Amino acid sequence: MNTSVRKSRRALLRAAVAGGAIATSGLALGAVPASATSLTAHAPARTRPGTPATALRQLAAGNRRWRTFHQQHPHETQALRETMVRGQHPFALILGCIDSRVPPELVFDQGLGDLMTVRSAGEVLDEAVLGSVAYGVLELDIPLVMVLGHQSCGAVTAAVRAEETGEELPAHIQYIADRIRPAIDHSQQGQARIDSTIDRNVAMVSRLLAGEPDLAARISTGALAVVGARYELTSQRVHTLT
Repeated sequence: MNTSVRKSRRALLRAAVAGGAIATSGLALGAVPASATSLTAHAPARTRPGTPATALRQLAAGNRRWRTFHQQHPHETQALRETMVRGQHPFALILGCIDSRVPPELVFDQGLGDLMTVRSAGEVLDEAVLGSVAYGVLELDIPLVMVLGHQSCGAVTAAVRAEETGEELPAHIQYIADRIRPAIDHSQQGQARIDSTIDRNVAMVSRLLAGEPDLAARISTGALAVVGARYELTSQRVHTLT
């Protein structure tokens, strides 16, 4: 595809969104400054994080509010909803599992327009998922992509059990299990195997995303980070994986 066609296509995509309502080290979800959790839920304006590090800090602050039961449910006012008609500027893209217990906007205590979320069982990649991630990064200039796995993932459990028993899963579920299979940790047994495979699957998906040429180009300049993370159902804490 030549440059002029690519630019025209991107311009068309941006116009369509407007009309419709518009792998990195050194980053971790750690301690959060007190000032980061003192924002009011009805603030009239907000500053969009523009770097991977600031985006990750904002997610960390939100997760801290969530797990300590100090949620603010930000950016839901009538005025904000009206401004969102003119465009969207999410600061992070979360590729997470479909599990109903892990909704990114709640887990990170973010509001309307803050996050772009892509969800598939076991964070499995296919062309639709890859295209969705690429759209967020290339068209909306999102600086942070987080692959978010979670404790007690049913998709990973099914993939591990199917490999162990030789059971053939229903057609579309088998597709998911086949994508997860390369991450299965055969050095572990029982529940430890499932738990380790959850982390290994996040790492595998993160590597695949970071290796996509368009994303890799942004990573090389520091404009983008792809990080793997895990949500613990027991503590509601999100922590990055190395």
